[in-house]
Amino acid sequence: MSVQNSQNLSLDSALKLLKTLSCTDSLTVTTAGDRQQIAQALLLVVNASEYQNIGICADSVEQALTTLRDYLTTFEYPLPSDLTPVPMQTPVYLKFNTRKLTYYLDTYTGDYRGVLVSCQSSENENLNGTYGHFPLDLFASV
Repeated sequence: MSVQNSQNLSLDSALKLLKTLSCTDSLTVTTAGDRQQIAQALLLVVNASEYQNIGICADSVEQALTTLRDYLTTFEYPLPSDLTPVPMQTPVYLKFNTRKLTYYLDTYTGDYRGVLVSCQSSENENLNGTYGHFPLDLFASV
């Protein structure tokens, strides 16, 4: 991956970067510069789209909820008041719809851990797509 200065990242460049990273089994982010560029690209596309569906595969409910809080905070969405851990002792899949501010939680039997973000726009079809798999901690609070 070639790292550009994130401040100079255009929407077209962000889309191109995210499309090259999508549909991979896992995304390994090895440098802070790569992490910053990926985060900036995703944020540009999210801000340009109307709404998103966020899919999280995590080892636990707590990890999924922490990840969701980090992504929603970064995307500047309100945190739903009903985000409380439920007793599940297995890996989980959490899907969150930013338009309705609702979520679905279920057990997950796959090996993948990470985040998919599906962006929707009626005005710019180039934004429509599912991007990721992103690291669970891409937007982790410092």
